[in-house]
This record gives sequence, C-alpha cells and structure tokens, in this order.
Amino acid sequence: MTVQPIRLFGDPVLRTPADPVVDFDTELRRLIADLTDTMREQNGAGLAAPQLGVGLRVFTFDVDDVLGHLVNPVLEFPDEEEQDGPEGCLSIPGLYFDTKRRQNVIAKGFNGYGDPMQIVGTGLMARCVQHETDHLDGVLFIDRLDQAGRKEAMKAIRQAEWYDAAAPPVVKLNPHGSAASPFGLGG
Repeated sequence: MTVQPIRLFGDPVLRTPADPVVDFDTELRRLIADLTDTMREQNGAGLAAPQLGVGLRVFTFDVDDVLGHLVNPVLEFPDEEEQDGPEGCLSIPGLYFDTKRRQNVIAKGFNGYGDPMQIVGTGLMARCVQHETDHLDGVLFIDRLDQAGRKEAMKAIRQAEWYDAAAPPVVKLNPHGSAASPFGLGG
C-alpha cells in the first residue's frame, strides 16, 4: 500500500477507456489499497485507476465517512432529478466548476474479491460515483460543461502552474452529443 503520483490533465491515459477487471486477485486488491491511500493523502472524494496510470475499471471513494471501492461499475438512475454544483478533480488540481449531474444513482459492480455489491447514492455520493465512472470511460468532468464553461475551464487550466503546455490537452465535447442529456452515463 503506497501513495502513487496522480496523472494530470493532458496525460493520454485519462482519455483512454479502461478495461474491465477480469482477475480479482492480490494485484487488484493492492491497486485498491494504493488508490485508497493516494485518495486519502490528497483529501479526495474519489480516485479512479486511470488517474494512477492503470487502465482498469476500478475506483475508490470516501464520501460522508463512507470509505469503499467499486470494480466494473454499471450505473442506473432511478429518476430524472438533477443537481448542479462545484466539482473538481485530483487530475485537474485546484480548479472547480459548476457541473450538472444526476441527484440519485445506483451503482452495481464488485468488490476486490469479486463479490457483487451495490452503492445507492444521493447528492455528493451520486456526484462522486458518476465522476469516477466517467474517468473509467475516458471522460473528464470538464467535458460535461457547456461550451462557455469548457472555455472558462480551459483558460484556467492553461494558467495553472501544474499545466504542461508541451503536452497539448484533448478536450472532448459532451460525450452524449448536444441533443442528449449530459447525465446519460448509462453504465
């Protein structure tokens, strides 16, 4: 169990969809421990494996005194209720932008031993689960902003002291098209 460096905006691994976990072994549980240690060291609410450079569908979370992880998540939305509020990312450190998400989510997947599990989240937990699952799909929260919001975010990113202009970032438009709801995470 070790704290690992977090990949920052511009790193291609953050834009690459992660592969499903097929081996629920000691190596996976070590990855979960590293994710947890790194997330807690950085005071994050969640951390996905691609943020440590590992292309597997697993993330950890620490929200409202609930610490856990989920492997191979699939999201369901029980209703259309939305929330809008500040969202940040350990891969885009120090920057926060209002981001619309679904208010309620049901996330189904597995624990580190391959046992089925489910997270029913609302508010911040729902936001965290959606944000981390996006990471597993190669989507960053700034992709969910409207055009003006993305423009503002990119300006702030380019001005951030951690930004590396030598690694030009790729910014995606809303991954669900302009006519679709920005919340259709689907799973």
